[in-house]
Amino acid sequence: MNGPAAPPPVPLGTQLCGLKLSSPLVLLSGCVGFGEEYTRVAGFSNRDVGAIVLKGTTGQPRLGNPPPRVSETFQGMLNAIGLQNPGVDFVVRQILPTLDFTETRFIANVCGSTIEEYVEVTRRFDDSPIDAIEINISCPNIKEGGVQFGNVPEMSGRVVAACRRVTKKPLITKLSPNQTDIRENARYCIEAGTDGLAVINTVTGMAIDPASRRAILGNVQGGLSGPAIKPIALLKVREVAEVARRHSIPIIGQGGVTSGNDALEFLIAGASTVGIGTALFYDPLICPKINQAISTYLAAAGLKSVGALVDTLQGPANTSS
Repeated sequence: MNGPAAPPPVPLGTQLCGLKLSSPLVLLSGCVGFGEEYTRVAGFSNRDVGAIVLKGTTGQPRLGNPPPRVSETFQGMLNAIGLQNPGVDFVVRQILPTLDFTETRFIANVCGSTIEEYVEVTRRFDDSPIDAIEINISCPNIKEGGVQFGNVPEMSGRVVAACRRVTKKPLITKLSPNQTDIRENARYCIEAGTDGLAVINTVTGMAIDPASRRAILGNVQGGLSGPAIKPIALLKVREVAEVARRHSIPIIGQGGVTSGNDALEFLIAGASTVGIGTALFYDPLICPKINQAISTYLAAAGLKSVGALVDTLQGPANTSS
């Protein structure tokens, strides 16, 4: 006798800042270049992800930091690329026309050393087919701008407000975990006009070679990503959700996601979508596996959509004997 039939899979379509996504998974900036690298991996399809965030882009081309730029750590990876990129003119004129916007959504990642640079790069992307713009005010491995803007709530608000004035495209602000109160920063960004929040960027760290007694990274410090930061990211998503839900602001939850269970945790904590980054380096085909795990969980729980799971964290675990 056959057992009860498995419930049908739940569709994974969802929304982010008014954009319709085919999946809640978002490929994170810096991990997929300008969207073309993974198209060369056999079996990879942009249709498996809801959106792709392009590599951080500045006003002028940047060579980035001196090598070494990457160092593997226990359960994680340090990187100090330094925003190497060809500049916004090249990205808009040469790269965007090569992307297939019918397969997935593409989000630009805007970086700068000054507010004026953020504004100019945002303005250029506003006059392009890009679907949305992520403001990177939290990069921990450049000498100026970046994390300095992201760790001071008032300054974060100024950057967002300035960019808001020059674009009608959805704005997503990428928040730093390396600050005193991420909730206060989120509040400033929301009041300044951001449409969404990406939580979190990498955690500042370093590594040392005992033999030489020197820092392993050429920039000394870099950003830590990977499974090691997941508990930090989850907590920050939960804290930001306390502010964001009052304004119906969606969150891209990111930091150490390597499995379907990881993605489910971020959705339950309050993220509307889930970012995939470092995991792509060792498993470029991880997204279909995570999609399947999410769909299976939703079906088993009797939930009809991804949105039905978002921000459903219950009280603490029952510790009674």
